[in-house]
Amino acid sequence: MKGGNFEDSRMKIVVLDGHTLNPGDLSWDSISALGSLEIHPRTAPDQVVERTRDADIILTNKSPLTAGTIAQLEKTRLISVLATGYNIVDTAAAAKKGITVCNVPTYGTASVAQFTFALLLELCHHSGLHNREVKEGAWCRCPDFSFWTTPLVELAGKTMGVVGFGRIGHEVGVIAQAFGMEVWATQGKTSVELKGGRFAWKSIPEIFRGCDVIALHCPLTPENRGFVNRELIHSMKKKAFLINTARGLLVNESDLAVALTEGRIAGAALDVLSQEPPSPENPLLHAANSIITPHQAWATLEARSRLMETTVANIKAFLAGSPIHVVSGPNREDSINRKKAQ
Repeated sequence: MKGGNFEDSRMKIVVLDGHTLNPGDLSWDSISALGSLEIHPRTAPDQVVERTRDADIILTNKSPLTAGTIAQLEKTRLISVLATGYNIVDTAAAAKKGITVCNVPTYGTASVAQFTFALLLELCHHSGLHNREVKEGAWCRCPDFSFWTTPLVELAGKTMGVVGFGRIGHEVGVIAQAFGMEVWATQGKTSVELKGGRFAWKSIPEIFRGCDVIALHCPLTPENRGFVNRELIHSMKKKAFLINTARGLLVNESDLAVALTEGRIAGAALDVLSQEPPSPENPLLHAANSIITPHQAWATLEARSRLMETTVANIKAFLAGSPIHVVSGPNREDSINRKKAQ
């Protein structure tokens, strides 16, 4: 087996945190056909070394593989991340050890973009709140045929700012235009601009000052950690919404909580937080005008099925000596060159 240099087809594949990908509605059979599969629903940090020490292939979503852990891996040649973001792997340590790291880059584009608008429409209409009020008898007691207890917001004619214009950000922009919104975006990896005239490249400060809705779709880097801070939030329009389905650490949560409670912006909807699950003390859990969902934008059955299928493809390609979706390691340049040739 050229890619992994394994002696036989029964290499050991260890899944560190399989429950979120497959809580029981998918099958692991396509992966188990490739080796001796060991699935852990969850793995505590102090269990990682014990469970991965003799693994040939490691699959992880959010269980971290630190430099200290990677230094103790004797057999591992492939780490395949069950997600697009791969910051939970110390890729420098993996490369030094000769371990290839790959990810699944495109599985959740449609689902995350769709969820972005589920959050936005909830901020605009508060359908969940009004549903509860109706079922608690408020409409039965109402003297009018119609009522609402929050402002109702129309999106047509407003401006959507997209910070991070990769695959997901681009799809969000397309949907925003379908709602009749103008789209401002930061320059991203997507080279094709949106069709129509309601599109412009803008800087981050321009987006925060000028947009009615701001959606974060950028990866987390050391440079942008906590960049959504007091100064940037205070530059937003008072009736603006902030949506984050990217990474929680992009936002200074204390600054946002204060701004929401003080009414400096109209609302925020967050599918990600700095710590997941969050501490009960997280200030956003008690902030006014906020919606928080438990990191579920990626988790439709369709998206998770694609994630599983691509992971199988990652393993097969690696074993065949032609690894794909490589983000770090000895095979990265080969993977990039193959992608360019396609």
